Amino acid sequence: MILYVFRHGIAEDAPPGGDDRARRLTPRGRDKLVAAARGMRALGLTFDSVWTSPLVRAVETAAIVTDATGGAPVPQRLPALASGVAPAETLRALRAAAGDAHVLVVGHEPGLSGLVSLVLTGSAGAMTLAFKKGGLVALELPEPRARAGAATRGTLRWMLTPRQLRRLGR
Repeated sequence: MILYVFRHGIAEDAPPGGDDRARRLTPRGRDKLVAAARGMRALGLTFDSVWTSPLVRAVETAAIVTDATGGAPVPQRLPALASGVAPAETLRALRAAAGDAHVLVVGHEPGLSGLVSLVLTGSAGAMTLAFKKGGLVALELPEPRARAGAATRGTLRWMLTPRQLRRLGR
Protein backbone atom coordinates (compact mmCIF):
# COMPACT_ATOMS: atom_id res chain seq x y z
CA MET A 1 0.00 0.00 0.00
CA ILE A 2 1.10 3.55 -0.68
CA LEU A 3 -0.13 5.82 2.10
CA TYR A 4 -0.28 9.49 1.14
CA VAL A 5 -0.32 11.73 4.21
CA PHE A 6 -1.61 15.27 3.53
CA ARG A 7 -1.88 18.15 5.97
CA HIS A 8 -4.95 20.37 5.70
CA GLY A 9 -4.70 23.88 4.28
CA ILE A 10 -4.55 27.29 5.95
CA ALA A 11 -7.60 27.77 8.19
CA GLU A 12 -9.28 30.60 10.03
CA ASP A 13 -8.17 31.43 13.53
CA ALA A 14 -10.53 30.12 16.19
CA PRO A 15 -12.47 32.92 17.85
CA PRO A 16 -11.83 33.37 21.57
CA GLY A 17 -13.71 30.58 23.28
CA GLY A 18 -14.72 29.29 19.83
CA ASP A 19 -14.90 25.78 18.49
CA ASP A 20 -11.62 24.64 16.91
CA ARG A 21 -13.49 21.86 15.11
CA ALA A 22 -15.52 24.39 13.06
CA ARG A 23 -12.56 26.34 11.65
CA ARG A 24 -12.87 26.59 7.85
CA LEU A 25 -10.22 27.10 5.20
CA THR A 26 -9.43 30.70 4.39
CA PRO A 27 -9.86 31.88 0.78
CA ARG A 28 -6.05 32.01 0.48
CA GLY A 29 -5.76 28.53 1.99
CA ARG A 30 -8.36 27.22 -0.46
CA ASP A 31 -6.51 28.77 -3.45
CA LYS A 32 -3.21 27.26 -2.35
CA LEU A 33 -4.81 23.85 -1.92
CA VAL A 34 -6.39 23.99 -5.38
CA ALA A 35 -2.92 24.66 -6.82
CA ALA A 36 -1.38 21.86 -4.72
CA ALA A 37 -4.11 19.46 -5.83
CA ARG A 38 -3.30 20.31 -9.45
CA GLY A 39 0.25 19.26 -8.60
CA MET A 40 -1.07 15.92 -7.33
CA ARG A 41 -2.96 15.51 -10.59
CA ALA A 42 0.20 16.36 -12.57
CA LEU A 43 1.98 13.57 -10.68
CA GLY A 44 -0.77 11.20 -11.80
CA LEU A 45 -1.88 10.43 -8.25
CA THR A 46 -5.14 8.54 -7.85
CA PHE A 47 -6.58 7.10 -4.68
CA ASP A 48 -8.54 3.96 -3.90
CA SER A 49 -9.76 5.52 -0.67
CA VAL A 50 -9.62 8.94 0.96
CA TRP A 51 -9.88 9.28 4.73
CA THR A 52 -10.19 12.62 6.49
CA SER A 53 -10.33 14.04 9.96
CA PRO A 54 -13.90 15.05 10.80
CA LEU A 55 -12.79 18.64 11.45
CA VAL A 56 -14.18 21.08 8.85
CA ARG A 57 -10.83 22.31 7.50
CA ALA A 58 -9.68 18.74 6.80
CA VAL A 59 -13.02 17.75 5.21
CA GLU A 60 -12.77 20.80 2.92
CA THR A 61 -9.18 19.91 2.06
CA ALA A 62 -10.10 16.32 1.16
CA ALA A 63 -12.94 17.55 -1.07
CA ILE A 64 -10.59 19.89 -2.97
CA VAL A 65 -8.08 17.10 -3.58
CA THR A 66 -10.75 14.64 -4.64
CA ASP A 67 -12.27 17.14 -7.08
CA ALA A 68 -8.88 17.91 -8.63
CA THR A 69 -7.86 14.27 -8.99
CA GLY A 70 -10.98 12.95 -10.66
CA GLY A 71 -13.86 13.23 -8.20
CA ALA A 72 -13.69 9.73 -6.74
CA PRO A 73 -13.60 8.19 -4.26
CA VAL A 74 -15.79 10.12 -1.85
CA PRO A 75 -13.78 11.09 1.25
CA GLN A 76 -14.73 9.15 4.38
CA ARG A 77 -14.50 10.73 7.83
CA LEU A 78 -12.25 8.89 10.25
CA PRO A 79 -12.38 10.13 13.87
CA ALA A 80 -8.90 8.69 14.47
CA LEU A 81 -7.49 11.44 12.18
CA ALA A 82 -8.82 14.25 14.42
CA SER A 83 -6.49 16.43 16.48
CA GLY A 84 -5.19 14.87 19.66
CA VAL A 85 -5.51 11.21 18.63
CA ALA A 86 -2.44 9.06 19.27
CA PRO A 87 -0.66 8.02 16.04
CA ALA A 88 -0.85 4.33 17.02
CA GLU A 89 -4.63 4.62 17.25
CA THR A 90 -4.73 6.32 13.84
CA LEU A 91 -2.64 3.55 12.31
CA ARG A 92 -4.93 0.89 13.82
CA ALA A 93 -8.00 2.68 12.43
CA LEU A 94 -6.46 2.70 8.96
CA ARG A 95 -6.93 -1.07 8.83
CA ALA A 96 -10.25 -0.08 7.25
CA ALA A 97 -8.21 0.68 4.11
CA ALA A 98 -6.61 -2.78 3.99
CA GLY A 99 -6.56 -4.02 0.43
CA ASP A 100 -6.41 -0.53 -1.09
CA ALA A 101 -3.24 0.16 -3.07
CA HIS A 102 -3.31 3.98 -2.83
CA VAL A 103 -4.74 5.61 0.30
CA LEU A 104 -4.88 9.33 1.09
CA VAL A 105 -5.30 10.58 4.66
CA VAL A 106 -5.95 14.23 5.51
CA GLY A 107 -5.37 15.48 9.02
CA HIS A 108 -3.52 17.70 11.46
CA GLU A 109 -0.22 18.28 13.19
CA PRO A 110 1.36 16.96 15.30
CA GLY A 111 -0.59 13.74 14.71
CA LEU A 112 0.45 13.37 11.08
CA SER A 113 4.15 13.75 11.87
CA GLY A 114 3.72 11.19 14.62
CA LEU A 115 2.01 8.83 12.17
CA VAL A 116 4.86 9.19 9.66
CA SER A 117 7.44 8.65 12.40
CA LEU A 118 5.58 5.59 13.69
CA VAL A 119 5.39 4.03 10.21
CA LEU A 120 9.07 4.70 9.47
CA THR A 121 10.71 4.03 12.83
CA GLY A 122 8.22 2.16 15.01
CA SER A 123 7.98 5.13 17.40
CA ALA A 124 5.71 8.17 17.08
CA GLY A 125 8.33 10.45 18.66
CA ALA A 126 11.53 9.16 17.07
CA MET A 127 11.76 11.78 14.32
CA THR A 128 10.74 15.36 13.75
CA LEU A 129 9.11 16.50 10.51
CA ALA A 130 8.66 20.01 9.15
CA PHE A 131 5.16 19.24 7.85
CA LYS A 132 3.66 22.44 6.48
CA LYS A 133 -0.02 23.00 5.75
CA GLY A 134 -0.64 21.53 2.31
CA GLY A 135 2.44 19.27 2.45
CA LEU A 136 2.33 15.68 1.24
CA VAL A 137 4.27 12.57 2.25
CA ALA A 138 4.19 9.24 0.39
CA LEU A 139 4.93 6.12 2.43
CA GLU A 140 5.13 2.56 1.23
CA LEU A 141 3.69 0.15 3.76
CA PRO A 142 4.50 -3.56 3.55
CA GLU A 143 1.77 -6.12 3.18
CA PRO A 144 0.25 -7.01 6.55
CA ARG A 145 2.18 -9.77 8.25
CA ALA A 146 0.48 -13.09 8.90
CA ARG A 147 1.74 -13.13 12.48
CA ALA A 148 -0.30 -10.93 14.83
CA GLY A 149 1.71 -8.17 16.45
CA ALA A 150 4.49 -8.22 13.85
CA ALA A 151 6.15 -4.84 13.40
CA THR A 152 5.10 -2.90 10.33
CA ARG A 153 7.80 -0.56 9.11
CA GLY A 154 7.31 1.50 6.03
CA THR A 155 9.56 3.20 3.53
CA LEU A 156 9.59 6.91 2.75
CA ARG A 157 8.91 7.24 -0.98
CA TRP A 158 9.01 11.05 -1.02
CA MET A 159 7.93 14.24 0.73
CA LEU A 160 6.81 17.39 -1.07
CA THR A 161 6.37 20.84 0.39
CA PRO A 162 3.26 22.84 -0.51
CA ARG A 163 5.35 25.08 -2.78
CA GLN A 164 6.75 22.08 -4.67
CA LEU A 165 3.23 20.70 -5.20
CA ARG A 166 1.96 24.04 -6.46
CA ARG A 167 4.88 24.35 -8.91
CA LEU A 168 4.19 20.87 -10.26
CA GLY A 169 0.61 21.96 -10.98
CA ARG A 170 1.52 24.92 -13.17
